[in-house]
Amino acid sequence: MKKKITMKAGCAFLCVTMLSGCSSFKKLDNPYDFAQRTALYEGTALSDRAESFAHNLCVVTADTPSTDQAVTAEAAAVFDLSDKTVIFGKNPFEKLYPASITKTMTALLAIKYGNLSDEVTVPEEAVITESGATLCGIKPGDKLTMEQLLYGLMLPSGNDAGAAIAVHMDGSIEKFADRMNEEARKLGATGTHFVNPHGLNDENHYTTAYDLYLIFNEAMKYPDFRKVIGTSSYDAVYATASGDTLTKTWKQSNWYMTGERDMPEGLTALGGKTGTTKAAGSCLIMGSSGSSGMEYISVVLKAPDRTGLYDNMSNILNKIVD
Repeated sequence: MKKKITMKAGCAFLCVTMLSGCSSFKKLDNPYDFAQRTALYEGTALSDRAESFAHNLCVVTADTPSTDQAVTAEAAAVFDLSDKTVIFGKNPFEKLYPASITKTMTALLAIKYGNLSDEVTVPEEAVITESGATLCGIKPGDKLTMEQLLYGLMLPSGNDAGAAIAVHMDGSIEKFADRMNEEARKLGATGTHFVNPHGLNDENHYTTAYDLYLIFNEAMKYPDFRKVIGTSSYDAVYATASGDTLTKTWKQSNWYMTGERDMPEGLTALGGKTGTTKAAGSCLIMGSSGSSGMEYISVVLKAPDRTGLYDNMSNILNKIVD
């Protein structure tokens, strides 16, 4: 069964702290850390609490539109990165399975803390036999760069690439998951817990639409991330375990990027990450830009099927007035 817990406390906290100003925020070592923000808020005189504890972030408020019968997914949201508003938010704090959207965090960690020029020998942990698991087709002993693995991770959604990145960076899936959870806490993604780098289903592996915005928002700060998610097709040339040279072509799975679905008028897809499992349903997070240059992050979780996923995404993207 789906793990479904509504983060009422988190929502209330965000609503309370949607205020203006930022001088108190400068006292924090990490302004994305909710624990620090909470402690600062509780230790601040009432007269001084009219300062932002969500500086430079989109925050869900009581006025955020949240109801639309055309939005049939379990959770959906659109975030305006330019003016830091939430255009629409249905169940933004509900804990749900993210499927392969998990790989956004894996990519972020690889870019932020790894070396993309590293040569990686694919480990045994990359052998994934679970039914329905998406793979980029690498084998133990193959040698690829971290950059190549990023494309294998984000375009064909290779669970094997995710495992290879995790083991290369931290020695094991478990230790990399610890890094993922540490980064989530730094970003304020308090409704998130990861147990693997790829998103194969586990009852202890969950996140929220709002937390995915926080993670994707951080990832979009890195040009390498934008380059990878904005690529429709990538040819990887690498050495196999036997020493032969192999070429694989990995293609994007986002229909807005492949032309299988048109973006709403005036918007351009910057790229994103799809995800699908039986428990998670069909999921998508993506960045887009408007004709004026403004940028947005939109997320849909647990849509009924692939067609319904893009119907839901188009519905919420149409709420953008650029």
